[in-house]
Amino acid sequence: MTPTEPTPHAPHSHAQAQPHGHSHGHSPGHSHGHSHSHGPATPVSAHLRKVIAAVLVPFTVAVLAGLIVLWPGGAPPHQHTGVGLDQQLRSGQVTKIEKFDCPKGGGLPGAPQQGPSPAPAPAQGTCEKATIEVTEGPDKGRTFTEIVQPSASRRYDVGQKVVLAYAPKAPENLRYSVTDVDRDFPMALLAGVFALAVVVVGRLRGVFALVALVISFGVLTMFILPAILQGSNPLLVAVIGGSAIMLIALYMCHGLNARTSVAVLGTLTSLLVIGLLGSVFIDWAHLTGNTDDQTGLVHGLYPQIEIRGLLLAGIIIGSLGVLDDVTVTQTSAVWELKEANPSANWRKLYGSAMRIGRDHIASVVNTLVMAYAGASLPLLLLFSIADSGVGTVATSEIVAEEIVRTLVGSIGLVASVPVTTLLAALVVSADRHDGGGKGRARARGGRRRRAK
Repeated sequence: MTPTEPTPHAPHSHAQAQPHGHSHGHSPGHSHGHSHSHGPATPVSAHLRKVIAAVLVPFTVAVLAGLIVLWPGGAPPHQHTGVGLDQQLRSGQVTKIEKFDCPKGGGLPGAPQQGPSPAPAPAQGTCEKATIEVTEGPDKGRTFTEIVQPSASRRYDVGQKVVLAYAPKAPENLRYSVTDVDRDFPMALLAGVFALAVVVVGRLRGVFALVALVISFGVLTMFILPAILQGSNPLLVAVIGGSAIMLIALYMCHGLNARTSVAVLGTLTSLLVIGLLGSVFIDWAHLTGNTDDQTGLVHGLYPQIEIRGLLLAGIIIGSLGVLDDVTVTQTSAVWELKEANPSANWRKLYGSAMRIGRDHIASVVNTLVMAYAGASLPLLLLFSIADSGVGTVATSEIVAEEIVRTLVGSIGLVASVPVTTLLAALVVSADRHDGGGKGRARARGGRRRRAK
């Protein structure tokens, strides 16, 4: 937020004495300058910087204090149950595949089978016997077999790496079973392609965005998740962790300036709306948050976790990324509108930017709803074939939870547009009028430098 002073070039000194010289005599340069002037605008006045700092500095200090006080120091230990994701895992590799005609029993007697086994039924077609070798741990080099039925969705290839579930208390011949395939290489390759695309298109800004993403993921995995498992209030942890992610991501990607600070204020206001609405409707609708096997398993392992708070924390964190996008876009729109029309007052800027915001709302809300619908597609398919009315389905807890999550997040998203736009219009207008002619001359000097 360091003020940009005009460069003392003598050939441009006559422009300051001619109010219309910049708009007419330098129109090509002015047009070129605007096509490349997407960086931070002229900094706001010292007075406004103090006002913004008076709000954000105490907030930042409070977030840091919360991180220190609630820092968990890692997830608490527990005894593995061997259920679902709570299993001891080992690496393995498929060394041999043998095909044979399936016997009537549906597989080989006594041999482990892939996936849950329904009531025995005659199997038809060709079965496969996969020989799996354990490639890590004290049993490294040991082999076992798995039978793959013709109807199984997962098939194996020789040399394929797999993930093994290890049950130390089971009989020796049943201690290992294939629970998943190893996807390390394709996932790492996809992440590399993503990072390359961001850097190629975003350049230095893209590099900062990737660094911020890594830090945000670190806050999530090193603070938010372990702190919740340690028994801290999930809502408080989500607010502190989400605020830390927001501050890091926004300031690192968009710079430490008034434009970013306004986006931060707009995001905070919207998160407050989401938190209040989420708390009210989760309580009013009597949502427990315990609607799937994963949540039930977590609650069984760590009974001290407040599941309803976990639901609200998920709503807040899930809304954060979309809110950042909307608030930054609206703030940038106001700044660019002011650059294009320096004489516009805050009312005109607000009206123009809100027209942009309404288009943004229409597209982002639809995106948010479709994202939730896509993630819950198997569930929606099950309800679509059930003998129940739409109202019954929509008000069942498992669906109502997703509806509350979607609508509360969308309301906060909608609220962020007018709030952020108004804040940005007031700040940027005060900036251009603060300091009288000196401030306007500084702004014109900044535009002439960008026009060069």
